[in-house]
Amino acid sequence: MLNPVVDSIPMRDGKKLAADVYVPSGCSSCPTILVQTPYGRLPFRFGLPLGIGQNINSSDYIFVVVDWRGFYGSASAAVASPNRGEDGYDCIEWIVNQSWSNGLVGTWGPSALGKIQFETAREQHPAHVCAVPLVASPEFMYQDYYPGGVYRTEYVEQLDALGYGLSAGLLANPFYNITWLFAENNSQYADEINTPMMMIGGWYDHGPDGTIDHFLALRSTSPLAVRDQHRLIMGPWAHGGNGTAHVGDANQGDLFYPEAEGWSDSLAILFFEHYLLGVNNGIDATSYITYFQMGENNWNTTAVWPPTDVSALRLYLQNDHSLISGMPQNSSGSSAFVFDPRNPSPTYGGATLRQDLLQGPYDQTDSVESRADLLIFETPVLGQDVVMKGKVKVHLWVSSDRTDTDFAIRLTDVYPDGRSMLLGDGIRRMRFRDGYATGDTASMVPGTLYEVDIDMQTTCITFLAGHRIRLDISSANYPRYDVNLNNGGTMYSAGDTLIANNTVYHSSVNASYVELQLQDFMGSVEDQENVTLQVYPNPATDQVLVSTNLSNSGQWILYDYTGRIVDQHLFSAATFSLNVSGYAPGVYFLCLSNKQQHITQTIVIR
Repeated sequence: MLNPVVDSIPMRDGKKLAADVYVPSGCSSCPTILVQTPYGRLPFRFGLPLGIGQNINSSDYIFVVVDWRGFYGSASAAVASPNRGEDGYDCIEWIVNQSWSNGLVGTWGPSALGKIQFETAREQHPAHVCAVPLVASPEFMYQDYYPGGVYRTEYVEQLDALGYGLSAGLLANPFYNITWLFAENNSQYADEINTPMMMIGGWYDHGPDGTIDHFLALRSTSPLAVRDQHRLIMGPWAHGGNGTAHVGDANQGDLFYPEAEGWSDSLAILFFEHYLLGVNNGIDATSYITYFQMGENNWNTTAVWPPTDVSALRLYLQNDHSLISGMPQNSSGSSAFVFDPRNPSPTYGGATLRQDLLQGPYDQTDSVESRADLLIFETPVLGQDVVMKGKVKVHLWVSSDRTDTDFAIRLTDVYPDGRSMLLGDGIRRMRFRDGYATGDTASMVPGTLYEVDIDMQTTCITFLAGHRIRLDISSANYPRYDVNLNNGGTMYSAGDTLIANNTVYHSSVNASYVELQLQDFMGSVEDQENVTLQVYPNPATDQVLVSTNLSNSGQWILYDYTGRIVDQHLFSAATFSLNVSGYAPGVYFLCLSNKQQHITQTIVIR
């Protein structure tokens, strides 16, 4: 157990914050790493972050760990509306005036300990020379608490349990209104941050989009002098907490990523060495973004996000419950399931926060996919690696016999041994299908077909050959999301629950699909072991020769990169020519199909 010097730091209002100060022996002028926590400074006495462990005397840094105003040792400093950025500024001001300080301060910490770093940086203390926030961004967004219009039950329950007390205010504002507009505008201040930041996020965290979006805002709007000094690290990590490993650990849920172990600390140390110790270690010459490609399990770099080598591909839901890159060929087709709010589809892993829940990637086969209240669509066994980098969007045609219900999706990577490992999820409340303001909402007419988009957070994975891509569709994911009572009444209040009979459509007229951002994809997600399709020349400018063993007759359809049908005709020979001179230059998908099989090839037209 480490033995710090216990001190108190005066704030500008005369109140004081409790602090533990760890000073290496012999330090007369050292840089400081400041950690501000609402979870109690005492646990740090059993080991400091960044690999320092028990031996503070071997560290090049002083550590100052401070209890937030109103929490733990700083409970007596509580005020109604604390400005935590000003508190951070005052902590730095106190540090630089101590005899052991060399006048340079960096900040570190995950989650809430990360958010407060942005607030502190906003105050622009000149001694705040670098910051490393993990799994955190400063924005307070409607979609963070009501994704798809659905309240994040377990997330807010955990925040309340930690002392934030957000639920009353959130439940009073379930629609996007002026309160949300003010909150969002006040939390977007990347242009005010002139402290170099190394943001560290996780693909299994509950906010990878927020992390990425804020980093891109820093890169485009923070002061010019600091704009090129920001870095982003995205690894295969969950948020952290009970029941799961923390950011930087190899074990995440049911999966193991030894190639990512220790990276968050190692890169943070390089960042601190450069800005606090003046070490010329090359961190300032690295790419702006370093990211982990799951599946391949390796690290990549890019200067922009999304990477320039990805494009959208749609996998369409078929009547046989397959997912393929060709449009459904039948003019009718649908699948139905029963949703009982009293027995909702359960949350099993994923981007959770509540400490009694699992976090990260877990096998869905027993807890979720064995139930009758969902639909499963999946690709054939992949005949090639499929590299995905970016956001996932699901577009569904749906109907219900109720005036309101939810549609929830889970995307999984199905291993050859049958494990269905969760990658991410999304949900949409049907009354919010046209928007989230009060005036945008609308009841469903039972039996009427509606289009609805469901977004999933950004992720980065290579689906390996021999695996399958699976989409689970249900109407709940509880307690991650609130359960719709299906009665169309006032939300988040007691009421009768109604069983809903919900339907998803998958036909050439009402085509549902999942859209993935794929890298350099020059083939189909169907198993190509027995079916071939050759196009020559490719790229092409006028005539191409098409050769296939699919059959001697069938239909060909040409899609543009958005999935829109450009042209379609019947073919009656295994080899035929196609004139592409009339099409605009770009990337197209040529799909050949008969009644049994489909195959797709990419054509680049110049």
